[in-house]
Amino acid sequence: MGIDMARLSRRRLLTGASMVGAAGLVAARSNAALAKAPALGTQAPAFYRFKVGTIEGTVVSDGPIALGDSTKTFLGDPDEVRRLMTEHFLPADRLVLDQNALVINTGDKLILFETGMESVKRNNQMGRLTQNLKAAGIDPKNIDYVVPTHAHIDHIGGIFAADGSRNYPNAQIHISQIDFDYWTDDKRMGTPAEGSSLAAKKNLLPNRDRIVFYQDGKEVVPGVLAKQTPGHTLGHTSFVITSGNDTLFLVGDVVHHFPVVENPRMEDFFDTDRKLGIEARVKTMTFLSDEKLRALVYHLPWPGIGHFSKSGDGFHFEPEPIQVVL
Repeated sequence: MGIDMARLSRRRLLTGASMVGAAGLVAARSNAALAKAPALGTQAPAFYRFKVGTIEGTVVSDGPIALGDSTKTFLGDPDEVRRLMTEHFLPADRLVLDQNALVINTGDKLILFETGMESVKRNNQMGRLTQNLKAAGIDPKNIDYVVPTHAHIDHIGGIFAADGSRNYPNAQIHISQIDFDYWTDDKRMGTPAEGSSLAAKKNLLPNRDRIVFYQDGKEVVPGVLAKQTPGHTLGHTSFVITSGNDTLFLVGDVVHHFPVVENPRMEDFFDTDRKLGIEARVKTMTFLSDEKLRALVYHLPWPGIGHFSKSGDGFHFEPEPIQVVL
């Protein structure tokens, strides 16, 4: 006999499930002493490996950033923002941004893009990049280049450790001069930009002798091309990583999360120049969609690798399937 799905209402299904759940709970309580092992309450180390041609890439998490109400970050119609979050089965009142840093191993060099927030972390859920690097078999002392896409607090805040020591003592640091000058300027004090400015002063100024300014359209290191995408910050730069016939586009913060993927003309609170930020989003996602290039986005859900495609007046991000075996 077939199941009449029309008659199996959501209410009846949930009622049945709650009855089964209650029975299971009673059984669990009565057999608690017989449990084989306690619940562990921990995750595996947060790193993920993949390939770009012959380059080995490793996405490494610094941990999540909780921002609260999504309508405070995405400044469009609040109902539209809530709808877009809900359609992705995400709570509109609890926006969470991942921090997906990237290490590439070219064979003779180790390059780290972004550094997280270890020296300025707000809680113990973040500031995890160095411990996750070590878990991934990457010694921070072996990093040759540190390359933030821009100088916001969550991208340069992990150059130093919480105890004031250098996390990457042998690395040369590459950043745009526009961002270096802007975020270390005392004019940011007393403005909403003060937090990132303090982090920049703390992490960049003591390293001035090891900083090199990258140039738009030029290689940062062999196989890594800088592409200015200003708006989020005035010096924000994305990177094109190429090996053989394979390419990865490192997006940085051109895009933060699904609402501005699907409605890219919505303003983002964290963009320094919001109109320029919209222009950069539309141009970048159009380019990635047209060229069908694989992208890595710093703040999209872990590990942030996938493809953009056009969808109506906006775009869609399709995560790349995770490979459990390289």
